[in-house]
Amino acid sequence: MRNIKIALQYEGTRYLGWQRLKDQDNTIQGKLEDLLNKMTDEEVQVIGCSRTDKGVHAKSLIANFHTNSKMTLHEIQTYMNYYLPEDIRVTYIEEADDKFHARHNAKTKVYRFTIDNNSFADVFTRKTAIHQPKQLDIKAMEKAANYLIGTHDYDAFTTMKSKKKSCRKSIKSIAITKKNNYVYLEFEGEGFLHNMIRIITGTLIRVGTGEISPEELANILASKDRSLSGPMLEGKGLMLMQVNY
Repeated sequence: MRNIKIALQYEGTRYLGWQRLKDQDNTIQGKLEDLLNKMTDEEVQVIGCSRTDKGVHAKSLIANFHTNSKMTLHEIQTYMNYYLPEDIRVTYIEEADDKFHARHNAKTKVYRFTIDNNSFADVFTRKTAIHQPKQLDIKAMEKAANYLIGTHDYDAFTTMKSKKKSCRKSIKSIAITKKNNYVYLEFEGEGFLHNMIRIITGTLIRVGTGEISPEELANILASKDRSLSGPMLEGKGLMLMQVNY
């Protein structure tokens, strides 16, 4: 069988996340699999590099699927983009090695969280950013973020309830920038726990508004206590930007 590798971009506003659900298909994976099943007359499973949550977006999510279809790569991409909803697009396609696995082979992932820091919410970014009207202290946020870089147990920054799974992850970098009253937090790591970036960003906003000191991040991290960290922000501010292999 052929192993087809694709890059996707999508606005996740209308969807319940990446992973297909048993009772309905209003997910990115569901839309892709239903379309490919019709195109190939096969039962196609699409493997994604990340299982983005409800409302989360992707600039470049890598996926792969196996098929016996004789269609050319150009024909497959053209067919998919013609029949997919306008908020999902295949931006790249190639034949991959038989052993390529979009999730297992990924080395690091880069996510970006966008904060609209204007005094009033910009109507044109309301689906891709969260609004924080109080001006943020970027230097304080950067100082706090430094405590989170490295390999740690991030129990305080996840909603994962299973006690059997480890909360130990590695964050390679957290870059915080501000441009035209928008604040961007870019995270690179091997992988992230459920809702981890949304909770970390919510906690860093508390630092940026002066509610807690940067040093308090070290205490929250060491506590492994979710009740001490900040709020979990809406998924609409989060976007998967890049996957490195």
